Amino acid sequence: MEQITAYLSAFSTLIGLAFFVGIVWWAWSPGRKSANEESAELPFDLPDEFSKDKS
Repeated sequence: MEQITAYLSAFSTLIGLAFFVGIVWWAWSPGRKSANEESAELPFDLPDEFSKDKS
């Protein structure tokens, strides 16, 4: 049983690494560029809640 534990640990590490690389690849893919740019602008699109000019 102890021999299998090392293989399971290595296998789970490789699966985790594959998921991590997949998510990074997906997030930085050229198809996501417009969505990433839109998300980056969201904080600046909010109304200014603390302006002195309240109408």
